[in-house]
Amino acid sequence: MNATLANALTSPLSEERAGLLLRLTEGLEPSALQWLSGYTAGLAAQLSPTQRVLQAVPVADSQIETRLTIVYGSQTGNAKREAEALSQEVQAQGLSVRLLRADAYPVRELANERLLYVVISTQGDGDPPDDAQAFFEFISGRRAPSLKELKFAVLGLGDSSYPKFNAIAKKLDARFAELGGTRLFDVGEADIDVASVAAPWRHNALTQAREVLKTSISSATITPLRPAIASSLYGREKPYLAEVLVNQRITARESEQDVRHLEIALHESLSYEPGDALGVWPVNHPALVDTVLSQLKLNAEEVISIGDQTLSLHEWLSSKRELTRLSKSFVQQHATRFSGKDLNELLASENKEAISQFISQQQLPDLLNRYPGEWRSDELVNTLRPLAPRLYSIASSRKAVGDEAHLTVSLLEYQKDENLRRGVASGFLADRDVGVQLPIFIERNERFRTPTDTSRDILMIGPGTGVAPFRGFVQERTEVGATGKNWLLFGARTAASEFLYQLEWQEALKKGQLHRLDLAFSRDQPERIYVQQRLRENAAEVFAWLENGAYLYICGAIAMGKDVHQALLEIVSEQGGKSKEDASEYLSELQQAGRYAKDVY
Repeated sequence: MNATLANALTSPLSEERAGLLLRLTEGLEPSALQWLSGYTAGLAAQLSPTQRVLQAVPVADSQIETRLTIVYGSQTGNAKREAEALSQEVQAQGLSVRLLRADAYPVRELANERLLYVVISTQGDGDPPDDAQAFFEFISGRRAPSLKELKFAVLGLGDSSYPKFNAIAKKLDARFAELGGTRLFDVGEADIDVASVAAPWRHNALTQAREVLKTSISSATITPLRPAIASSLYGREKPYLAEVLVNQRITARESEQDVRHLEIALHESLSYEPGDALGVWPVNHPALVDTVLSQLKLNAEEVISIGDQTLSLHEWLSSKRELTRLSKSFVQQHATRFSGKDLNELLASENKEAISQFISQQQLPDLLNRYPGEWRSDELVNTLRPLAPRLYSIASSRKAVGDEAHLTVSLLEYQKDENLRRGVASGFLADRDVGVQLPIFIERNERFRTPTDTSRDILMIGPGTGVAPFRGFVQERTEVGATGKNWLLFGARTAASEFLYQLEWQEALKKGQLHRLDLAFSRDQPERIYVQQRLRENAAEVFAWLENGAYLYICGAIAMGKDVHQALLEIVSEQGGKSKEDASEYLSELQQAGRYAKDVY
């Protein structure tokens, strides 16, 4: 018997079951192991009292008291990274900790928690991330327990350009206190510059965890089933320089939209699954940088040191600072440098929607044109947001394309005060010639996966570039020989110019790799037709697919996702004879079961 198996047999499992457990968990990534721990805990919680005595080892009160639980809800991976970093720091101190994604957290255990940290993002119009929807609803609802024995802290991740900045974190923080919990320290409100708030929040969290747990740390040691899994050679902070193999426009020349299909070579160590995203570190266009320098009359070669980085001003503005996305705090600082009143009056108003809309519509040159002001170079660099990577849904299956990742990128380009403005990342990608290298990394999205049961049908709703991951889904299911059916609903403005991957979808239909394709081209007839209308037209079939176990996926713009969700509520209500509340519960149960997933942006 090997040492690893011997360690496993110290558990209440038989030798045969311990062996099965080792084979099941072999090679799983940390996130998968964490999900599995939460899933099995949830199963144990659902057993009857008799079953628990016979089949489960109860957790002693002393074990609960000496443990920290960290729960995270993450849409793009930032909250997950912060939660993982905190978990590693806590473990390094010899403290007991468990880390769970919100949808894997067994909410029945909340009443018994003694120390809980929640790291959660806010998306869109003040909504929780998809993986935290049920967790948030439970805590906000009537079934939430009294938490008088709980000590807690919350870290929120958001974007201050949205009016409901970190709304979910603030609501959870208030609700925990309302239920009787003791707040250890104030809720953290991180902006796009996550580290400036998250790092001190984690330090405070670690200090408090040591204080709370130090008097009851168990002297027992736990032998893991396997050594810790080494981190990937490449990642967000260590991007891989990937070569561009193809950069091809796939919309017609007369189309207002310039959509690119990119094929990018990957290092053999960079693995991904359909549903994952490719992170790209862009740089600002040289003309944009030159415009800002000219407007502010600053010296491009001036050397500025921040932390352990010393760069010229031109380098800071090119590759380290956001020029196309402004923060509210930057606009507020700029208002103090502007001699007029209208900008200050806007910021002082109570109209959060108007402020948010104003900020979202301004790139830095636009703000400087309209509201001139003076900045010192070091103050400018310190106040601007750090340049963040952009995430793009991968439009391929590695089983089909090998060491490559494909992207579907829509170039954001428009006129503003007679000046051409572009999105920083879409413009950066559109300009990359074949042979040029891109700094990239893989961003996992465990909640957006094809079914492990390949006999299940899937229903994919992806208008515009939202179709990208579904190209990968169909490729993947073809390669693994899935027997379930694939139904795609695609929408765009016109069929003639914006039917993305038209020939591929038609070929897939002929070969039986795609079983149904419904289209909605909004501008091809007087009446505007969108994918949600196609859903309503096929309500009976949609509901039948769901009732028969199909998986449902939505990818695309946030507004579209809300419209489609509303259409689904109506379909479930009408076809299933359910009230609005029961229809909502039906879709929530699908989400919790992993059968209804959204990737919206």
